[in-house]
Amino acid sequence: MGMVLANGSLSSQTNNEGVIRKAIVEAGLVEGIVAMPDRLFYSTGIPVSLWIISKELGRQHKTLFVDAREMGTMVSRRLREFTDEDIAKVADAFDAFRKGELEDEKGFCAAVDVGDIAKQDFILTPGRYVGIKEEEDDGEPFEEKMVRLTSELAKCFEESNRLQEQIKKNLEAIGYGI
Repeated sequence: MGMVLANGSLSSQTNNEGVIRKAIVEAGLVEGIVAMPDRLFYSTGIPVSLWIISKELGRQHKTLFVDAREMGTMVSRRLREFTDEDIAKVADAFDAFRKGELEDEKGFCAAVDVGDIAKQDFILTPGRYVGIKEEEDDGEPFEEKMVRLTSELAKCFEESNRLQEQIKKNLEAIGYGI
């Protein structure tokens, strides 16, 4: 069964939600959790999560976590859509997980044992389990990069000040000095 729930359902402790989450995780029913990006629905802009619940016997006692929050393409100011490639990537992760062939991908997916979920107090936020995608090293040493970036920032500040003065002069020229 698949359910779309508000992200609060992943971690809330109110109204016995934590107790309920614990029971369904310990029963091995939560096959997967997918954190979705915001603006996927016309009726609300909030991000949601997909819960995949399975009673399949013999299924591994693990849960697949997928962080898809950065996926999708904005098709308007208010609506995001998943591309066919986005859908295939998530589906492929589930297929590999079900076959027992999934390789965790930092920042995207991880198969997590119930014991590890228990250590996180049964909070099911995918980011806790998939981690952060490693950024590529650009090869520029930190100190050199900071010197370069602060120099660029100083130039931007100078340009900003120059433009402010130009705007003030232009306003004065038409009788609206500040």
